[in-house]
Amino acid sequence: MDELGRRETGARERAEELRKRIADLSEQLDVEERLISRLQVTRETMIEILGTTSDLTVSADPAEADADPSGPKSGSGSPIGVVLVPQHGAGMQVSVLPEDYQDVLEVLADAGRPLRAGHIAAALGLEVAPAKVEGLRSKLKRLVARGWLDEQTPGLFAIIE
Repeated sequence: MDELGRRETGARERAEELRKRIADLSEQLDVEERLISRLQVTRETMIEILGTTSDLTVSADPAEADADPSGPKSGSGSPIGVVLVPQHGAGMQVSVLPEDYQDVLEVLADAGRPLRAGHIAAALGLEVAPAKVEGLRSKLKRLVARGWLDEQTPGLFAIIE
């Protein structure tokens, strides 16, 4: 019986140590996920400012690229100055937006009601992790700023009727 008691005490001590390690690791994970989220938002802001090609659909035909109505491009092929999400105007079609932005508008149109970024991320098939949701929220805010979406209630995004 004494041996059984020692084993049980040892197992309880090991379990408590594991709980402490899990708590420490969970805290570290939260810190890293917040960092990832901030870095992703920063990356998307830099993409918007610098107009890098990661959000652009690049045409294989140079004549089409020169005739791009979204703005001038430098001779080196750099899209500096290109507006990825144009200001919404009368008669503008969703097709002028990059495909990922079109997908967001399609999800909101299908829903028929305002949605939060997490719900939109899930509908798009994205991982509903803080970094992914914050990156999507950045895109949603950009669509609001350019007149494609409305955010009457903070965090609820809807198509402008």
